Amino acid sequence: MEKIYYSIGEVSEILGESTSLVRFWTNTFERFLKPKRNSRGNRVYTNEDIETLKQLHLLIKSRGMTLDGAAQYLAQERKKVEGRVKALNSLREIRTQLDEIRRSL
Repeated sequence: MEKIYYSIGEVSEILGESTSLVRFWTNTFERFLKPKRNSRGNRVYTNEDIETLKQLHLLIKSRGMTLDGAAQYLAQERKKVEGRVKALNSLREIRTQLDEIRRSL
Protein backbone atom coordinates (compact mmCIF):
# COMPACT_ATOMS: atom_id res chain seq x y z
CA MET A 1 0.00 0.00 0.00
CA GLU A 2 1.39 3.36 -1.00
CA LYS A 3 1.49 6.31 1.32
CA ILE A 4 -0.71 9.30 0.67
CA TYR A 5 1.70 11.90 2.03
CA TYR A 6 5.49 12.01 2.21
CA SER A 7 7.66 14.22 4.38
CA ILE A 8 10.25 16.51 2.82
CA GLY A 9 12.98 14.14 4.09
CA GLU A 10 11.40 11.19 2.31
CA VAL A 11 11.03 13.22 -0.88
CA SER A 12 14.67 14.29 -0.73
CA GLU A 13 15.71 10.63 -0.39
CA ILE A 14 13.57 9.65 -3.39
CA LEU A 15 15.17 12.39 -5.50
CA GLY A 16 18.66 11.93 -4.09
CA GLU A 17 18.87 15.64 -3.28
CA SER A 18 19.01 17.72 -0.12
CA THR A 19 15.91 18.85 1.75
CA SER A 20 16.93 22.47 1.23
CA LEU A 21 16.88 21.97 -2.55
CA VAL A 22 13.41 20.37 -2.37
CA ARG A 23 12.23 23.30 -0.25
CA PHE A 24 13.79 25.78 -2.71
CA TRP A 25 12.14 24.12 -5.71
CA THR A 26 8.83 24.05 -3.85
CA ASN A 27 9.03 27.80 -3.27
CA THR A 28 10.32 28.54 -6.79
CA PHE A 29 7.80 26.40 -8.67
CA GLU A 30 4.64 27.25 -6.73
CA ARG A 31 2.77 27.14 -10.02
CA PHE A 32 3.36 23.38 -10.30
CA LEU A 33 3.81 22.30 -6.67
CA LYS A 34 1.24 22.73 -3.92
CA PRO A 35 2.30 20.62 -0.94
CA LYS A 36 -0.08 20.60 1.98
CA ARG A 37 0.92 21.32 5.55
CA ASN A 38 0.36 18.91 8.41
CA SER A 39 -0.86 19.93 11.86
CA ARG A 40 2.71 20.85 12.88
CA GLY A 41 3.14 23.08 9.82
CA ASN A 42 5.53 20.77 7.96
CA ARG A 43 5.21 20.33 4.20
CA VAL A 44 3.77 17.01 3.10
CA TYR A 45 3.95 15.93 -0.53
CA THR A 46 1.59 13.76 -2.57
CA ASN A 47 2.62 11.29 -5.27
CA GLU A 48 1.68 13.94 -7.85
CA ASP A 49 4.03 16.44 -6.19
CA ILE A 50 6.82 13.87 -6.23
CA GLU A 51 6.29 13.18 -9.94
CA THR A 52 6.47 16.92 -10.64
CA LEU A 53 9.69 17.16 -8.62
CA LYS A 54 11.13 14.22 -10.61
CA GLN A 55 10.27 16.06 -13.82
CA LEU A 56 11.95 19.20 -12.56
CA HIS A 57 14.97 17.15 -11.49
CA LEU A 58 15.25 15.71 -15.00
CA LEU A 59 15.06 19.12 -16.64
CA ILE A 60 17.33 21.01 -14.26
CA LYS A 61 19.91 18.46 -13.14
CA SER A 62 20.07 16.05 -16.10
CA ARG A 63 19.42 18.44 -18.97
CA GLY A 64 21.04 21.51 -17.41
CA MET A 65 18.10 23.86 -17.93
CA THR A 66 17.76 27.08 -16.00
CA LEU A 67 14.93 27.42 -13.49
CA ASP A 68 12.97 29.70 -15.82
CA GLY A 69 13.65 27.44 -18.79
CA ALA A 70 12.48 24.38 -16.87
CA ALA A 71 9.29 26.16 -15.80
CA GLN A 72 8.51 27.21 -19.38
CA TYR A 73 9.29 23.78 -20.80
CA LEU A 74 7.22 22.04 -18.14
CA ALA A 75 4.28 24.37 -18.82
CA GLN A 76 4.42 23.68 -22.57
CA GLU A 77 5.60 20.05 -22.77
CA ARG A 78 4.36 18.42 -19.56
CA LYS A 79 3.24 15.15 -21.21
CA LYS A 80 6.56 14.72 -22.99
CA VAL A 81 8.55 15.25 -19.78
CA GLU A 82 6.19 12.93 -17.89
CA GLY A 83 6.85 10.15 -20.42
CA ARG A 84 10.60 10.58 -20.17
CA VAL A 85 10.55 10.43 -16.38
CA LYS A 86 8.49 7.22 -16.50
CA ALA A 87 10.91 5.72 -19.01
CA LEU A 88 13.90 6.60 -16.82
CA ASN A 89 12.20 5.10 -13.76
CA SER A 90 11.51 1.89 -15.70
CA LEU A 91 15.12 1.69 -16.83
CA ARG A 92 16.34 2.19 -13.26
CA GLU A 93 14.07 -0.61 -12.05
CA ILE A 94 15.36 -2.92 -14.79
CA ARG A 95 18.94 -2.06 -13.86
CA THR A 96 18.23 -2.85 -10.21
CA GLN A 97 16.71 -6.19 -11.16
CA LEU A 98 19.67 -7.04 -13.39
CA ASP A 99 22.10 -6.15 -10.58
CA GLU A 100 20.19 -8.46 -8.24
CA ILE A 101 20.33 -11.27 -10.81
CA ARG A 102 24.07 -10.73 -11.28
CA ARG A 103 24.67 -10.90 -7.53
CA SER A 104 22.70 -14.13 -7.24
CA LEU A 105 24.81 -15.89 -9.90
